[in-house]
Amino acid sequence: MRYRLSVLVITLLSLATPGVAQDRDQPSAKSQERITREVGHELRMLPYFTVFDNLAYKVDGFSVTLLGQVTRPSLKSDAENVVKRIEGVERVDNQIEVLPPSPMDDRLRRRLYRAIYGYPALEKYALGVQKPIRIIVKNGHVALEGVVDNDGDKNLAGIRANGVSGIFSVTNNLQVVPSK
Repeated sequence: MRYRLSVLVITLLSLATPGVAQDRDQPSAKSQERITREVGHELRMLPYFTVFDNLAYKVDGFSVTLLGQVTRPSLKSDAENVVKRIEGVERVDNQIEVLPPSPMDDRLRRRLYRAIYGYPALEKYALGVQKPIRIIVKNGHVALEGVVDNDGDKNLAGIRANGVSGIFSVTNNLQVVPSK
């Protein structure tokens, strides 16, 4: 009896230590890095993720917040579903905006794609499956998202987008990240 009582007390004391409780509330840095890497990979692998969609995310502990804009409602739910299945993710806050369907916006998207990716100086960004320049059109207003190699390419993409007729405004949110 005395042995069982001492084992019970030792077990309870070991569970009450602050380090153990803290581990359950926050993942280790290695675990958080793995979750971040896997979320990015899963989102990039979505089958209907196009140049006209922008997906972003924030990882905070075991929670993932999905952000961005998509043209298809199914892409919003697909993104949430693949992230929920990642080991270690306990909560997904899906704040992805579904862009309203609009034939005018669809025409602008096609024209913007040709103006940006068809221009010789920007053709290098058209290579590969995942295009680095995202073209987001909502009610005639355009936002350029993603990454480019230098300020010249960023400015050139903005100028090309501004040259497309029928656009109300262009916001150039491209980030400059030099290629390796």
